[in-house]
Amino acid sequence: MRKEEELDDYLNIHYIHRSNWLRAAVLGANDGILSTASIAIGVAAASDIREPVILATLAGLVAGALSMAAGEYVSVSSQTDVEKADIEREKQELNEMPEIELQRLTEIYEKRGLKKETALTVAKELTEHDALGTHIRDELGINEISQARPIQAAFASGTAFTVGGLLPFFVTLLLPLKNIEYSLYGFALFFLIILGALAARTGGSSIVKAIIRITFWGTVAMGLTALVGYIFNVNVG
Repeated sequence: MRKEEELDDYLNIHYIHRSNWLRAAVLGANDGILSTASIAIGVAAASDIREPVILATLAGLVAGALSMAAGEYVSVSSQTDVEKADIEREKQELNEMPEIELQRLTEIYEKRGLKKETALTVAKELTEHDALGTHIRDELGINEISQARPIQAAFASGTAFTVGGLLPFFVTLLLPLKNIEYSLYGFALFFLIILGALAARTGGSSIVKAIIRITFWGTVAMGLTALVGYIFNVNVG
């Protein structure tokens, strides 16, 4: 009995159910690590004292977390508004022209491979069961997995950014100031690799591809920021 339950659990694993919160969390943590580390590297490359590095990193951390949460909330809320408008329009169309809506549903099922008679039967039965829910799912393409959740996305993104940003911030506090930009780069890259591996593992995708992708773009971002710092080398004292 135990083996059968384990087999059912294995067969029912679908990583797409995690896509919404996983996307926001990975994006937030990645930006938290990358942006705060890049700011710290840029300022460290232009300064010989610790205070400006700490202050700039902390300011970037706070501003970035709030910006990520607000931006995610606004963007996902816009998606929610579009979904609500489409659902209201669908309600109106079902009330005003149910025959045309039934025909649309039938055509959708035909395109998915059902014979015309079967598609019509399925469309009629599903319409009788839950007309609006059926059209929301099959005509509009809105379901529980893809449905926008602004607060969830904002919280996941803002929290993840904060957690990610704290890692390079602690590096600026604890490690020696001399050549700290190299330490920041090394630790940030290490954190990014761990994040990429965890995200790939959680999402069921390739760990190697995730690590290569996140390492390459992280190096580019931090390298360019360090270059700016060296170009505008200002000794704050």
